Amino acid sequence: MSRNQQEPVEGEPLAEQIMKRDVVTVSPDATVKELAQLFHERGVGGAPVVDDEGRVIGMVTEGDLVSQDADLHFPLYIQFLDSLIYLESVRKFEERLRKVVGAYVRDVMTTEVRSVPPTATVRQVATLMSRHRINRVPVVDERGRLVGIVGRHEVLESIGL
Repeated sequence: MSRNQQEPVEGEPLAEQIMKRDVVTVSPDATVKELAQLFHERGVGGAPVVDDEGRVIGMVTEGDLVSQDADLHFPLYIQFLDSLIYLESVRKFEERLRKVVGAYVRDVMTTEVRSVPPTATVRQVATLMSRHRINRVPVVDERGRLVGIVGRHEVLESIGL
């Protein structure tokens, strides 16, 4: 987590105080079908993807599953002389293509994970969620191992909403 410019306020709640410790996790080797069943059975909309040592290596959400049913549009381009000039990011197209055809969690997960240490303040967690438009933030120890998760619900509850 990048350091917030604001210093923590004395008595401000910490991530470790509000996080859920019983976290639904998934292996990168699980199939997309197994993932959908897990989400349905456990009533969750997303989960950290962890390796054999419990380190967070990705996040996967219902949105990643929905993208499998989305129409895939090829990037627009113009031809200039003997070259193609793409008007959209080819990298983003490749990522969308990977998610559409993916059969395993490792194919559809997001690998750029925003996480916080247990000592992060609720304000820092809320800022991270807002800035990156994410619904849940894994709480990890110094070795990147999952110790909990904070969702929007926990943040709102901790501030009395």
